[in-house]
Amino acid sequence: MKSLFCRFVEDRSGVTAIEYGLIAALIATLLISGATVLGEALNARMDGTATQLKDSM
Repeated sequence: MKSLFCRFVEDRSGVTAIEYGLIAALIATLLISGATVLGEALNARMDGTATQLKDSM
């Protein structure tokens, strides 16, 4: 049992998988927040354009 625990503590492959998971989560968070900001900016621009078109008619 002791040797099994020592092997588990010394194994680094699990740490690598966790690091890759954290990197993927960070990238996903950045993509979602970027898409949200871009979507809000486009929405504001389209609302302004629609108002200008309505006012010009």
